[in-house]
This record gives sequence, C-alpha cells and structure tokens, in this order.
Amino acid sequence: MRVGIIGVGNMGLAMAGRLIEQGWQVMVRDIEPARERMAEGLGARVCASPAAVAAVADRVVICVVDARQAESVLFDPHEGVASQENKPCIVLCPTIAPDQTESIARRLAAVGLPCVDAPMSGGPLRARAGRMSLMVACDDALFERHSALLRALADPVFRVGPRAGDGARTKLVNNLLAAINLAGAAQALALAERVGLDPGRTLAVIEQSSGQSWICSDRLPRAIAGDLAPRAHTSLLDKDVRLALGMAAAAGFDVSVGAAAAALFARACDNSMASLDDACLFDMLRKAKPA
Repeated sequence: MRVGIIGVGNMGLAMAGRLIEQGWQVMVRDIEPARERMAEGLGARVCASPAAVAAVADRVVICVVDARQAESVLFDPHEGVASQENKPCIVLCPTIAPDQTESIARRLAAVGLPCVDAPMSGGPLRARAGRMSLMVACDDALFERHSALLRALADPVFRVGPRAGDGARTKLVNNLLAAINLAGAAQALALAERVGLDPGRTLAVIEQSSGQSWICSDRLPRAIAGDLAPRAHTSLLDKDVRLALGMAAAAGFDVSVGAAAAALFARACDNSMASLDDACLFDMLRKAKPA
C-alpha cells in the first residue's frame, strides 16, 4: 500500500488526496515546494528526490507534464527513479507521444523496472473523487498485480491492450477530439454572441440538443462567466493536439479538422493565454475583430 507520486500539480495532488483517503501510504516529490507542502497537508510524505520516492515505494506514479520531464525524473543518473536499487512498478500517466512511451518502457525494462502505460483523463475534480479514467496498456500479469492501485485511482479503468504505447495512442485520439469539441463550441458560442444571442441561454439549448458535448458542458459555463482560472492549462491541450497531429502524420492520415483546432490553441498560446484555462478560447474568439 506504499505508492509514490512524482509531480503533484493539479492532477497529481488530486490523486494523492484520493489515495490517502483510501488508506494508501503516499510519498511525493515535486519541483515546486509549495505543491509539496500542499500534498504534505493532505497526509503525504515529502521525499527529497525521485530516487528517494522510489526507494520506499512499491509503485511510482509519474504525473509530470511531458516526455522530457518524465525522462528526467526516471533516468537522471543521480536522482532518477532508475538510479536506486529498489524496483517499483512505474505507472506512466503523462500525455506523451507513443514512440516516447515505447522508448521509456524499453529503458525501464532494461534496468528491471516494469512499466504500465496509463495516461489519464477527466480533470482534478474527477481525479480527487476517483472518477477519472485511465487508458491502460501493459501485459496481463502486470495489470492484475497492480489493479488495486489503478482501480483506487480511476473509474473507469480502460484496458486497451498489452502493447506499450497503446495507452498513449488512445489518449491522443481522445484529446484530439476534445480539442476539436472545445474549439468548435467556443467558436459557435462566440458566433451566437456576435449575432445578438445570449451565450448562456444558447449554451443551455446546446446542452439539451444535438450540439452537446461533455467538454462543452464542462468548460463553457465558466468561460461565459469570465472564470479563466486554470483547471486545465491551455498549453497542455495545445501540446496534446500537436502530439496527435504528429501521430496522424506518421500514420499518413489527414486530420484537417484537428489541424484547424490546433491553430486556435496555438493562437491562444501566442496571445499570452497558455497559463489560462483552455476555455479561454471562447474569450479570445468573442473579442476577435470582425472579419
């Protein structure tokens, strides 16, 4: 029942709180001392390095932002998880490219560390309640051995197959559609406002009609209210949709609708909105000059 979490941002902190409530012993490490203090306030034990987390944990959840950070916390020769003698299972949760996931899994296997490819979706509120989703790819024996942790963190847990990288592929397909849905909803409601409709009333119609999507219903009410405090940073979905486009290009598949959505997220980041909630697309579009 000892689990480490490396990276206690919005999602990692929510996961730590969930596991502590479920009776797990949780060790954490983050580059931001303030985040570590928040985790400590929930009952987690703060460790001095990723290696120190791995030395006392049976499983280590990697909940950093991207592949560069994941490789750093795992393979730093002095402080990385792989630098010490204990061999915990690594649960890899960031949204990264499938080939990066495959590479990390191979490098971990080479030093005796099993890896579960398990990107997550759902946001911090659902993570705190254990209702986020995990898209899990690993062999059957590894899945069974660590299913208690996976099911403590998520409901549903989707078993997508045994091949490392398929969790990442599934997550990128999901996030590509999420980006398309959010970009389309933001643009449609900005149009509604431009033609004289009340965006809140229009959204109420959409939520009970054929235009409804989960991400629209989750994001747009707070965007309409002007609440852009980050629950999911714009920079993250910008990164994810670019990774999805790269995966599509490698497969020789045209995703022109996704490319249009990607352009809007890139535009928001270029307009100093990267650290805002990704619902800021509505604010950007409603303020756009008439064509």
